[in-house]
Amino acid sequence: MSTTLQTTVEKNVSRTQRYEAIDALDRAGETTNLAILVRMGGLRGEFRRHALSGLAECGATTVLEELAEDRTIEPSSRRRAEDLA
Repeated sequence: MSTTLQTTVEKNVSRTQRYEAIDALDRAGETTNLAILVRMGGLRGEFRRHALSGLAECGATTVLEELAEDRTIEPSSRRRAEDLA
């Protein structure tokens, strides 16, 4: 697990730091880690949505399509992934 990904899931991290970490994953093209964030339970929806947007910015259409079909994630996240794919 990358340290940037760890920053997004640590409990004592500010909202701003989480957004910056997700943006760093986006800039680095770490689509696997962004997808992990989308699938994570316990992570606030705003951060999962931000990770979905990062996947779209990376052009990760295949990953977004997989997330749209993944029944283990929330329906709203699946719909957003489908819209972005």
